[in-house]
Amino acid sequence: MPLTAQNAEFLQSLADAGAQPFHTMEPVQCRQAFDALLLSMPATTATVADISDSTIPGPGGDLAVRVYTPDGPGPFPALLYLHGGGWVIGSLDANNNLCTELSARAEAVVIAVDYRKAPEAKFPAGSDDCMEALRWIAGNAQQLNIDPARIAVGGDSAGANLSAVTAQRTRDEGGPRLCGQLLFYPMVRLAGGPTASMLANAEGPLLSRTDIEYFVNHYVGKGVEARHPYCSPLLADSFADLAPALVQTAEFDPLLDDGEDYARALKDAGNDVVLTRYDGAFHGMLCFPTALDQSKEMLAEAIDWLRKRFADN
Repeated sequence: MPLTAQNAEFLQSLADAGAQPFHTMEPVQCRQAFDALLLSMPATTATVADISDSTIPGPGGDLAVRVYTPDGPGPFPALLYLHGGGWVIGSLDANNNLCTELSARAEAVVIAVDYRKAPEAKFPAGSDDCMEALRWIAGNAQQLNIDPARIAVGGDSAGANLSAVTAQRTRDEGGPRLCGQLLFYPMVRLAGGPTASMLANAEGPLLSRTDIEYFVNHYVGKGVEARHPYCSPLLADSFADLAPALVQTAEFDPLLDDGEDYARALKDAGNDVVLTRYDGAFHGMLCFPTALDQSKEMLAEAIDWLRKRFADN
């Protein structure tokens, strides 16, 4: 099917406003443009009891985190949320709508971390930061009013890559244990030839093959590091004993095959996996949860899945 009418109209409005392809901008300019776009979206009507900013120790210095606490007595389940943006762009402010929705509707403490970004900090800096944030969450469960047996990780695009890597690293490094991984249109294969979806959707919409190459080159360049499983989690030696996963993909996404191949790898290894492809959707949908009906649909599925995962643990 084609893009939904609303999605097509939204993308045309971006083009009419003069939106530039990511790869045509320097990282600083790209960050500013991406944040400006997301911050221009309608504010969420969801409410939580508290939103607080703080810093935690990280392997390369202090990391900024934003903690969303829902109404209620707790202890709550927790979601470590890792934003997308090709490991180069994205911010806590730009993801405020999404994290507020997740916290309020899943009735969970959501901890968003401002991990180090490329090209200033290349692989594995971002992944190391995410792991340290997870350890901090588990180690400060009482302070955060969370149940350490009910911690999940989630993210979109590059954030989904970091979420998948974090799930693998917790298995390999002996914890903390995760009860779920929420992967919105993940990029999980940074090395090798182009997939069928990469070729079919090479010109986007919103994210093109050239944009992907721009982000990957900033993150890892063209060296062998791109084949490291903590960079390309689809190239791991084993997918056994990983946290249950929800993987959402978009029909008109160059990364469609990445997400669906990863879901199959997880399922073939015996993990609990739900895979949902959204027809008529494009990469980056979850950035617009207050603007697009299909974004709301994807988010509703994710929240329902999270609530069930939390209830089962």
